[in-house]
Amino acid sequence: MFKKILIANRGEIACRVMKTAKAMGISTVAVYSDADRDALHVKMADEAIHIGPPPASESYIVIDKIMEAIRQTGAEAVHPGYGFLSERAEFAAALAKEGVAFIGPPTGAIEAMGDKITSKKLAAEAGVSTVPGYMGLIEDADEAVKIATEIGYPVMIKASAGGGGKGMRIAWNDAETREGFQSSKNEAKSSFGDDRIFIEKFVTQPRHIEIQVLGDQHGNCIYLGERECSIQRRNQKVIEEAPSPFLDASTRKAMGEQAVALSQAVDYCSAGTVEFIVDGDKNFYFLEMNTRLQVEHPVTELITGIDLVEQMIRVAAGEPLSIRQGDVKLNGWAVESRLYAEDPYRNFLPSIGRLTRYRPPEEGSLEDGTIIRNDTGVYEGGEISMFYDPMIAKLCTWGKERKIAIKAMANALDAFEVEGIGHNLPFLSAVMQHPKFTSGDISTAFIAEEYPDGFAGVDPDETALRDIAAIAAVCNYIHHLRATRISGALENHRRWVGYDWVIQVNGREFPLGLERDGQNFLVAHGMPDNRGSADLVKLNGWTPGDTLIDAEIGERQRTVKIERKTQGYRIRNRGADLRIFCRTPREAELANLMKEKVAPDTSKMLLCPMPGLVVSLAVSEGDEVQEGQPLATVEAMKMENILRAERKSVVSKIKVAAGDSLAVDEVIMEFE
Repeated sequence: MFKKILIANRGEIACRVMKTAKAMGISTVAVYSDADRDALHVKMADEAIHIGPPPASESYIVIDKIMEAIRQTGAEAVHPGYGFLSERAEFAAALAKEGVAFIGPPTGAIEAMGDKITSKKLAAEAGVSTVPGYMGLIEDADEAVKIATEIGYPVMIKASAGGGGKGMRIAWNDAETREGFQSSKNEAKSSFGDDRIFIEKFVTQPRHIEIQVLGDQHGNCIYLGERECSIQRRNQKVIEEAPSPFLDASTRKAMGEQAVALSQAVDYCSAGTVEFIVDGDKNFYFLEMNTRLQVEHPVTELITGIDLVEQMIRVAAGEPLSIRQGDVKLNGWAVESRLYAEDPYRNFLPSIGRLTRYRPPEEGSLEDGTIIRNDTGVYEGGEISMFYDPMIAKLCTWGKERKIAIKAMANALDAFEVEGIGHNLPFLSAVMQHPKFTSGDISTAFIAEEYPDGFAGVDPDETALRDIAAIAAVCNYIHHLRATRISGALENHRRWVGYDWVIQVNGREFPLGLERDGQNFLVAHGMPDNRGSADLVKLNGWTPGDTLIDAEIGERQRTVKIERKTQGYRIRNRGADLRIFCRTPREAELANLMKEKVAPDTSKMLLCPMPGLVVSLAVSEGDEVQEGQPLATVEAMKMENILRAERKSVVSKIKVAAGDSLAVDEVIMEFE
């Protein structure tokens, strides 16, 4: 077995590999760029080598720099994680030439399966179901339009060397094909150093289901069940689960056997994933094979009990698989939520900055039998950089049944505290409660169909509003009581904290009356002369300053995030972000007479929606623009974002130039 391995990656996957390596008694080497000097993976490693400037093209994907780090440290093997060099055959070849083991598949398999065009041809030859498409190289946008027309819209434009949603566009007409072709080429070039593009038929209402395979160097290959990855945004997975709520045993077996057949056709060894598109009739079509560890591998580990990283290391060391197909048992259900540094209220645009608070739920087995796992590469006080993928963490839960795993995930998301940046926790919470998701009735169009106008938060139901109002009332009373005790006003009879309050939340007013019950409170709804039934509210040890409350309201449990604000609080729970005012009855009466503050008018400006780099400007000053017309392209976290005109207008002033770095809400141009 190896004594020292180098992880040629960063972030959560580097940390994930290190955990298993250390458990196996193997020392680890990290590599890092200037931007990652203080990153968690650097702190976790036994050794760390600096490899260059922040851009991945100048550090993490420069093979010569990784090879030099190997020579400096004497690492015997390299785990590439995912992305970066994980599917670069020339990297595996360079390691072999140096006599260093690659913890991944052989060069031939990477070349055959890593290239999406070649892999589709080989899959067809191996008898694997494939999607209709054009597998040849496409030279320009005109040829792309011609091919798309012949295949029939809609089509998927994809980077041959792509992955993770990079270099991928769906086109429904000629104009979108032209635009998508160029954007896909640009993203593919910057992300993978390879701008080759191909086009295939886009299957409507599809499910994205993938099979995990595992092979060794002795010809053994097995499949470890499937993962459902249909909840996607911009072709990037957001929520995954294992197994799929859609597949039956016979379809699972057929897909697994085809995945193994394809793997054996290219002498595959190590962990890999064969991805399929599955339609409503359970017809499945080969999509691509990822010759690496997948982001979503933890859900497979949770339902099989198999450590995939350990198996990869053992296979690379020449050991035969100790597991046979008959040994693989799928136990329970697992769900993974990808926590991204992106603002769901701004159409999921990237967010960067310092994590002023990062407190995930406690990992491990809970009293109810569920399991929580959180794979992360960040820490409180760390920075989220604009140079890399926006993933913060992968939160996973396991339960004996799907509904139990989903409930555990909803609870875990409630308890996950992230501050300082925009993040998608509210959206993840919303999905966990969505009837279509909980029923398993999903497709890759789920987000587009259920949130066509973007995510605006969750409107709590009546019970939730009443519970949150009750929690706010008790917190408010405790805050006021604490203030009087600090000042001595209560003892000196200069101030009395009343028990009657009006709580305003989500446009509703809740008159509440409080009555002490030991350390808890009875909270009754209604005015003093017309009280309704009361709930016993327990805050379970909460004190002012705590940002998380584990509350009980009658028989209901509710975990909320709370932040003190003028005259009240900001409370977040289950995807809802609420501004709450706590007033005495007289204060509430007067507040209702006040005018609302009107937000400034920015309708005649194009604002940068995320921190990023201006790639290009599509208009000039004085140009007349039409609704939907491209205005500018901004790149952030390796993704190009095309900003379009919201209405017909004339450009009066352009305030930036290509190559400028912009902050959120910085003005790009103004209109007449």
